[in-house]
Amino acid sequence: MNIVTLLPFIVLIGAMFLMTRSAKNKQRQAQQMRSDMHPGTGVRTIGGMYATVKEVHDDTVLLEVAPGVHAIYAKNAVGAVLADAEYNRIVHGIDPDEDADAADTPVVPDDASSLTEAADAGDGDSSADKADAADETDEKAGKTDVKKIDLGKDDAAAASTSEDEKRDGGTDAK
Repeated sequence: MNIVTLLPFIVLIGAMFLMTRSAKNKQRQAQQMRSDMHPGTGVRTIGGMYATVKEVHDDTVLLEVAPGVHAIYAKNAVGAVLADAEYNRIVHGIDPDEDADAADTPVVPDDASSLTEAADAGDGDSSADKADAADETDEKAGKTDVKKIDLGKDDAAAASTSEDEKRDGGTDAK
């Protein structure tokens, strides 16, 4: 036999060997992941539902899918065991990176009176006088800066629409 005729068969057998090897590796990793489950761990099922592990048995696992709602699933139905940070980010919307950034950022006060409070402390004014002055400043600023805007329907446009237009096919749709 010629080596050229055997070459396609050798390549085919090699490809089958590599495919079965990768499939076995995936199965082994999935088995390892499922054996790492313990009560309190967050998981995602193969159906896409997020839950917390309550009990682990030989072939089944008891999951808390909502507070006070428990369901029994096969271990093979668990698609992924999630880290606590990832589970909290997905289910509860808690992002640990945002919490760390929020602690580092300064807090901006709502009004300017709290910014001048430390500078005025040495003047001897009472806190009631400071509060009254801040309220007066707020009232003055409110009167000059705020304009009321009417977002409703214009009265002139509503009055110009006649009943004849509506009967002739004119629409008043919104």
